Amino acid sequence: MAMIQVRLPPEATLADALRLLRLSDEDADAGYGLVAVVPGLRVLRVSEEAARRLVGDLAAGRVPAELVDVFSDPRVEPQEPGDR
Repeated sequence: MAMIQVRLPPEATLADALRLLRLSDEDADAGYGLVAVVPGLRVLRVSEEAARRLVGDLAAGRVPAELVDVFSDPRVEPQEPGDR
């Protein structure tokens, strides 16, 4: 999965974010949803393939670059006692 940070108005929904990002419902983690970080800034999780397409759309100017950032979302797992 990848984490997408998007600048949206407070009343925006997950559907609004997906429309702006040119993604489908299947691309997003609906269980995670659209999470407000600070006013005007939201995050959502998408598949790795959707993130790759989004990066291409950003590079081609099909998605406004000033509104979106793409981040990895690595799995967090417990450490073994010897790993500390």
